[in-house]
Amino acid sequence: MSGKKSAPRRAKRVLPGFGLTLGYTLFYLSIIVLIPLLVLLLKTFTMTWPQFWEAVASPRVLASYRLTFGASFIAACVNLVFGLLIAWVLVRYKFPGKKIVDALVDLPFALPTAVAGISLTALLAGNGWVGQYLEPLGIQLAFNPNGIVIALIFIGLPFVVRTVQPVLEDSEKELEEAATSLGATRWQIFRHVILPAIMPALLTGFAMAFARAVGEYGSVIFIAGNMPMVSEITPLIIIGKLEQYDYAGATAVAVVMLVISFVLLLVINALQAWQRRHAGAPA
Repeated sequence: MSGKKSAPRRAKRVLPGFGLTLGYTLFYLSIIVLIPLLVLLLKTFTMTWPQFWEAVASPRVLASYRLTFGASFIAACVNLVFGLLIAWVLVRYKFPGKKIVDALVDLPFALPTAVAGISLTALLAGNGWVGQYLEPLGIQLAFNPNGIVIALIFIGLPFVVRTVQPVLEDSEKELEEAATSLGATRWQIFRHVILPAIMPALLTGFAMAFARAVGEYGSVIFIAGNMPMVSEITPLIIIGKLEQYDYAGATAVAVVMLVISFVLLLVINALQAWQRRHAGAPA
């Protein structure tokens, strides 16, 4: 037998090697993401600074920013609480019709956004199934900012549930049982054992729900009323500029939305990294 050691065999991979795979990845991302964003920026650069400022900082556009980001933040916060509650029920309890409830969570994913907007309008308008009983009490949920928040809650809920649910399923119940044996209350167990473990998933679900809500259009325009300075969202401003052939103005507003959304997502990702370091997990 020869004293020379045989060369180690290279592990067989289903996909091509790192270099080729990375090349395909960068090419695909460039075609789908980077090039469209680059064109967006280049179109905006055709404007002078006064033209750009006039397009993105008019009172009507500023009002749409406040409404879009404010309603998206409120909807994401609501989904953060109730998405966690739904995920908890689906993971920790067994009850009749559980699979049906679990499937209903994904309904906003499958339902066209325009259908969702029409359905919510038919439900909450003054002559709707629910709205006809609320309007005499002075509660108007359609054709104002309230309707926008409700529509954004509807389309953003699955992001929180589906992000938190697998983390709850993988959580170690032995830690909860140990805390119980040491005399911890249910609130203490949730605060000191469960919440730190699911916090990164909660923040991820919040970020996804928020980002989805910021760019939502189809389900909102039917229930918003679309009144300038009152219930007009920024995507509608962009569509309006495009219909007026103001392509540079539309791309300018879109760039502002892109930058703000990107900064907010960076902040949320930084919070997630801090939470992972705080919990002792790798960032």
